[in-house]
Parts: sequence; structure tokens; C-alpha cells
Amino acid sequence: MTLLEWRDEFRIGIEEVDYEHRVLIELINVAHGRAAAGAPLEDALGEIHAMITAHFALEEKDMRARQYPGLDPHKAEHERLLDEIRDMMDGAATGAYPGDATFAARLNEWFAAHFRTQDVALHRFMAGKARA
Repeated sequence: MTLLEWRDEFRIGIEEVDYEHRVLIELINVAHGRAAAGAPLEDALGEIHAMITAHFALEEKDMRARQYPGLDPHKAEHERLLDEIRDMMDGAATGAYPGDATFAARLNEWFAAHFRTQDVALHRFMAGKARA
């Protein structure tokens, strides 16, 4: 079941980060499909949290190395998503989380917004650096 689709507009121009974005979208889609089929939501969220944590560390390392001026707000967005996923995990473990539809909507909303704002700004910065 597909929740998120990779689009070229998601590319930021850092090969390893773009690759991880594609892998992350695949993982989210697999987890979404498993959760929709009745698999425990906390397992899917745990996998997503682990992958996103590692991905954000790589992305932030690259932004620091390239002296990206938008690092702080971008990092704050990363931390907000990790907090939200941990809240979803806690809710799923206690039975207080509303379920797959909410999981799908929240992840889809966050990633679509993050790619359109923070990652687009990073992409523009990287494109400008490449021309310099």
C-alpha cells in the first residue's frame, strides 16, 4: 500500500541524503501496508523511528559540513518529527493511539510539508553552492 510517492522535487542534491529519502519513503510505505493489514503499529513505528534517526543524523552532519545557514530550524523540524513518532509509539503501545489512518495522515502531512519547505530550501542552497 503506497502512502508516499517519491518525486524528483524531493531531491536536495546530496546523493546519499536523496538515496536515504527514497529508502525512507519505501520503509514508510511498507510499514503503512503492514499496519493497515493489522500488524502492530508500534513495530512499524519503531522501524521508522530508527531509520529516521539515522537519516537525520546524516543530513544534519552534511548541513554542518556545508555550513548551511538554515541548520537550526531544519534540525528543530527533525526533532519535532522524532518527538511526534515517539508519542505515536507510546500511544500505540498503550492502545491510546487512534490507528492506521491517523498514522498515515500524520506522516504524509509531515513529510510532504518538510520536503516542500525545509528540504526545498536546502536544495536551493546546495544548488547555489554547486554553481559557486
